[in-house]
Amino acid sequence: MIFQRAIRRELVSTASAVFTTLFTITLTTMLIRILGQAAGGKISSQDVLALIGYSALNYMPIIVILSSFISVLLVLTRSYQDSEMVVWFASGTSLLKWVRPVLTFALPLVLLTGVLSFFLTPWSQGQSAELRESFSQREDIARVTPGRFIESASSNRVFFVEGVSGDATRVKNVFVSTSEKGQSSIVVANEGSVETNEQGERFVVLHQGRRYEGTPLQPDFRLLEFERYGIRVGDKAEQAGALALRTSRALPTFALVQIPTPVNLAELMWRASLPLMALLLTVLAIPMSFGNPRGGRSMHLIIAVLMFVVYSNGISIFQSAVKQARLSVLLAWWPMHLMVTAIVILLFLWRMKTNSPYHPLILWGAFKRALLSRRETA
Repeated sequence: MIFQRAIRRELVSTASAVFTTLFTITLTTMLIRILGQAAGGKISSQDVLALIGYSALNYMPIIVILSSFISVLLVLTRSYQDSEMVVWFASGTSLLKWVRPVLTFALPLVLLTGVLSFFLTPWSQGQSAELRESFSQREDIARVTPGRFIESASSNRVFFVEGVSGDATRVKNVFVSTSEKGQSSIVVANEGSVETNEQGERFVVLHQGRRYEGTPLQPDFRLLEFERYGIRVGDKAEQAGALALRTSRALPTFALVQIPTPVNLAELMWRASLPLMALLLTVLAIPMSFGNPRGGRSMHLIIAVLMFVVYSNGISIFQSAVKQARLSVLLAWWPMHLMVTAIVILLFLWRMKTNSPYHPLILWGAFKRALLSRRETA
């Protein structure tokens, strides 16, 4: 039908605009956060673009759900404001006729949400964890950003270097502040390099510098000058054995099914809830779009955002209960979806005009007429 093609075209156009807006906001927020982490020495500056891409993929299911929900709400609200729905109802057509074109538009997005939730998001979580893990396992001197004070992985040493060579093995104008067993020391040197001994222990070897120990003007204060001074920063055995434990969010879906721990079952419940959430919210937008033609769209958007927040937070609460083994996953996965389904049915019954053969008043009137005719026949 021409009507269905026009509606789908308008839905796709609106969804593209909403998706672009939400994705831009999310990308900007992630860019600020990840650049701050890179500047603070928590991640490598070379991994910034990759981490932004992985983080964007993590948020993609939520963005797709909101895009589908808000686009249907905006298109139908526009129809009410332009009095198109008045003509629609005056012609004797029910609100249920909107379900088919909306589902035709939404089902590909629901499938996309499922693919993202079950496969792509866990993969991106794993890749992001590997990048952060590999950076955290580097020697302290390799994590140093020239011109900034950087704390070591053990939190007991602060580095500052003026310059680092291209292979990150030689540094110039080094400042190292160390605090161990209640004693502090400061080492300054003109240059340094990273060396590994026969036992696999790594050292930052400083050349032509000074070491200050203790508190100035106190009897224990010492000043030492050296030609060569080594600071141990780790060993290969520690680096090989420091493998990060993957969280349940980074595990493949098949692994969650194979290892049914409470944490894994909670994560599996969340992944399965996202496509169902996309479907129910999209259908819910049809009766929620009802409004006065003279009114604005802001109230509908506020209600839509609140509905999404309540829905997602409700699922998160049940997910936490499963994760803490306080509730079985068989009892936790369905209450929120059942509640939203009931709201969808009630809103459809409320919004349908009385000229619809499925309206409760029409069905009740037909039942009473049938009952009276049966009595008269008897």
